[in-house]
Amino acid sequence: MAKTKLIQVAAITFAVFLAGCASNDVAETSGAETTDTGTEMEDEGLGDLTLEVEQQDPVEMDTSADDEMADAVTSEFMDLLDQTLIYFDFDESAIRSEFRTVLNAHAMNLAANPNMSVVLEGHADERGTREYNLALGERRAKSVADYLMLRGVAASQIDSVSYGEEMPLALGSTESDYAENRRVEIVYP
Repeated sequence: MAKTKLIQVAAITFAVFLAGCASNDVAETSGAETTDTGTEMEDEGLGDLTLEVEQQDPVEMDTSADDEMADAVTSEFMDLLDQTLIYFDFDESAIRSEFRTVLNAHAMNLAANPNMSVVLEGHADERGTREYNLALGERRAKSVADYLMLRGVAASQIDSVSYGEEMPLALGSTESDYAENRRVEIVYP
């Protein structure tokens, strides 16, 4: 229950950040700047720039759009956190670009919740020796850990383990089976 509340706090923080990134409207007119009171001021050196600021009585502000946006962002954020498998190319430990958004969400969640931790489980397909696959799983887990730490997650929040080829998701010898087994699993204890 506490973990869910912490995740919700991180998602709301993300939504507030996005809402704060909205820009003011800027319109061009001839030689005057409009202040927030609606008066015009001549300003030498700024050219023909007018800033239009719309004032709204705080009592009349419609917050339903903000609430809908926060709910949508929270939902998207939670969907990203539900994705806990990061896949790798054959014999590679580089993070594929399609998994960066997922890892960014996990990093934001962990950075916002310093008491939370994660275990990164590295895996490999069955090709190669046992020792090589253990080392490859370790490199993959380390790659994900490094990515998370570059985005603000403390090293003390991350544990890594390599299972090599010992815990496959797919039991087969096709390329799609191998691709499913080349992964890092993100586990919240």
